[in-house]
Amino acid sequence: MATTFKTIGSGDVVSQRSLLNEAIPITGSIVSGTYSEGTTATNVKNYSHGMFQSVYDYPYLSSSANHIFDLTTGLAPSSLLSGTADRTQQPKKINLYNQMAQVLMGFDYTGSVQLFDEDGDITSGGTKLKECMFINFSRLLQKDEIKKGSFNLQLGASASYGSSSATEFSSLITIQDTNADTTFKVNSPTGEYGILYGTGSALGANSKVGLLFYQAGVAVITGSVFQYHGVTSTLASASMEMNENQEDFNTTLTGSTIDNISDNFRHRMYNLSFNNTTELNSSVYFCRANNNEFNYSSNTTYLSSSKLRVKNNSTDIPLSYITTVGLYSADNELLAVAKLSEPLQKDPTTEFVLKVRLDY
Repeated sequence: MATTFKTIGSGDVVSQRSLLNEAIPITGSIVSGTYSEGTTATNVKNYSHGMFQSVYDYPYLSSSANHIFDLTTGLAPSSLLSGTADRTQQPKKINLYNQMAQVLMGFDYTGSVQLFDEDGDITSGGTKLKECMFINFSRLLQKDEIKKGSFNLQLGASASYGSSSATEFSSLITIQDTNADTTFKVNSPTGEYGILYGTGSALGANSKVGLLFYQAGVAVITGSVFQYHGVTSTLASASMEMNENQEDFNTTLTGSTIDNISDNFRHRMYNLSFNNTTELNSSVYFCRANNNEFNYSSNTTYLSSSKLRVKNNSTDIPLSYITTVGLYSADNELLAVAKLSEPLQKDPTTEFVLKVRLDY
């Protein structure tokens, strides 16, 4: 325990921020379930509540399995697909949409849930995304956030649905957050988000197909991505077949369970990749030991019979060996300890500046 303290001034502290990025590639074979052994996708987990589906990089019962993301779908109450007819899991789909929207988009001045907006400009109205697929990435993959401009999702765009990958993936749609590092939006309760653009023969060029929330780690894909050229999100035109029954997206969304819709969506995923971001905040403390400071030790073994062990003669200058730097609070409570790689000899003829870095 130190008996002498030295105050660290504001000029002795420097704050730093570093961003570390890691590439995350997710192949279609893992997502589709063909990675698993047998006919059952053991790396895909369904739940009794039927509200979302979890995808792992390995059979989920294995101790080495890592959770990749959750899949679910939702309908806005004002969607043309949200009717009074008997439609499969409609209350759950509406509740899921409202839940995701109120968390990611927040509420307007009347207290109503904001709908997902195609271009992120909420105040000016515009096209709303009312039929959506939600990809919720695990914290293990996204870390602190998804790096802006790195998101890339490829979906099979062939009109026909078949048992072989060649059928769905004969043509592809590529979805990216193009130029998001300079055009991202900040009007979300969860932080920053970007516009997802889709390109491909089934969409044309740079169609707005969703939103990507970077800190929340959620991708919102509009149902109109499965529509042909320029069709709006009312889903009123021909769609890609979504299952073996040759149903289009409209029929699948209203007549299938969330688990089945998630299965069909995964079956269309060819490739998915992005870079995650880990934010490291650092405080660097410059601890200065001037020539007349810290030349004695508070260690009880420093003295022997009231004499300094490190002095042979009374005329020798005092000296000490610095091995540790302690950072204390204003009331002298020890908060952090830094160890030197080797002891530094200190006497009245020497001065040191020791740089202590705290990462958090």
